[in-house]
Amino acid sequence: MRIGTLFGLGVGPGDPELITVKAFRRLQESPVIAYPKKLKGSKSYAHRIVEVYINPAEKEMLGLVFPMTKDEDTLRAEWTKSVEAIYSYLVQGKDVAFVTEGDPMLFSTFIHLMNLMKSMYPDVPIETVAGISSFNGSANRLGIALADGDDHVAMIPATEDMEEMRQVIENHDAIVFIKVAKVIDVMLNLLEEMNLLEKAHVVTKVTSDEEVIWKINELRDAELNYLSCMVVRK
Repeated sequence: MRIGTLFGLGVGPGDPELITVKAFRRLQESPVIAYPKKLKGSKSYAHRIVEVYINPAEKEMLGLVFPMTKDEDTLRAEWTKSVEAIYSYLVQGKDVAFVTEGDPMLFSTFIHLMNLMKSMYPDVPIETVAGISSFNGSANRLGIALADGDDHVAMIPATEDMEEMRQVIENHDAIVFIKVAKVIDVMLNLLEEMNLLEKAHVVTKVTSDEEVIWKINELRDAELNYLSCMVVRK
């Protein structure tokens, strides 16, 4: 019996209509739909995006726990368990579609899963389907052109290293900061110091039915969701 294919499907930033035709087709064709979740019984963001296209009665739904921890032993055990769970279907000849928000090859849970699968079971065929990322969604929802002509664009995780953040802003015409929620106040301070506060825009869960486009004066001490992006266009 053939070994099934593991598909990494990028399902976009939030709006179910922003998945590609190819990702939709793979969802329909794959008998097993795998999705990441933080706690047992909880739906993932990616799962919520695609659930309008899935009849659970016709699919085997495989929720995989990826704990939010830095403990290496815990991470190794849970990641290995996830790979084994997926392989148990693949070895039966069943294709598995793993859904992830955005693009599977850009800051995605799928990247580590794919690498571990290649290491443990190198005979497994793996394919990815590109998806629209949150930085594309944010630029379009905000009506901000990220690049034109010879403009330089960066997309980086925001960190507490303000000197590095300053250099990134100085060296690019447009910057999309992901993972900005945990450092929003210090980023606002930096932008104010650089006289660029009015050039910054923040959006949470872009294109989804929970989308929030923030006003800059609302962001001080705000409790932002992890899925928030800041766009700075000089």
